Amino acid sequence: MTESVAIVQSEIKTLFAGDASGHDYWHTLRVYRLARRLAEAYPCDKTLVALAALLHDADDPKLFSGNDYRNTRRILKKAAISEEMTANIISIISQVSFHGTDSIAPDSLEGKIVQDADRLDALGAIGIARTFAYGGSRGRAMFDPTEAPALGLSSEAYHNHKGSSLHHFFEKLFTLKDLMNTEAAKAIAEQRERFLWDFVIEFYDEWF
Repeated sequence: MTESVAIVQSEIKTLFAGDASGHDYWHTLRVYRLARRLAEAYPCDKTLVALAALLHDADDPKLFSGNDYRNTRRILKKAAISEEMTANIISIISQVSFHGTDSIAPDSLEGKIVQDADRLDALGAIGIARTFAYGGSRGRAMFDPTEAPALGLSSEAYHNHKGSSLHHFFEKLFTLKDLMNTEAAKAIAEQRERFLWDFVIEFYDEWF
């Protein structure tokens, strides 16, 4: 299975080559490493965690068209992963993403761990950098003081919303700590969220 994980990791590196939206290969690698770290504290299928973490963005609708998980299926077939394992991985990655008030907790422990790892990478210093990288890649303003954050959005409204990058802190990032599934992730999230607040306070102080 170590060889299969290495094949998937190599394919992911190729798939995200040149990405500048904050969803690049290095994001995937951080999520993979953090998911493995979180998994050590729980009795779970660690191979399933590793593969799902590596593939969690492989068919993200924000980045790729279609919803048939074609990238995931192609990569797992190349890595000689069974149909049963493939189905389990697809089930996990279909539940990981943030969808505003329609967000769900995955129905497996492995999915919860991968979701936590992905959300942790949206917090802290790297989370700040990714927020502005993604906003810039989508032509969003860094900040618009004439607008207010749009809170409590449903999935459709959230994905259609084009607010500023700074407002994204209030629309998503500051909700993540309370959405963590595992105690290990909650402890990390608390520390990283404090860093976000320090940044936002400094940002407003410099802006106004």
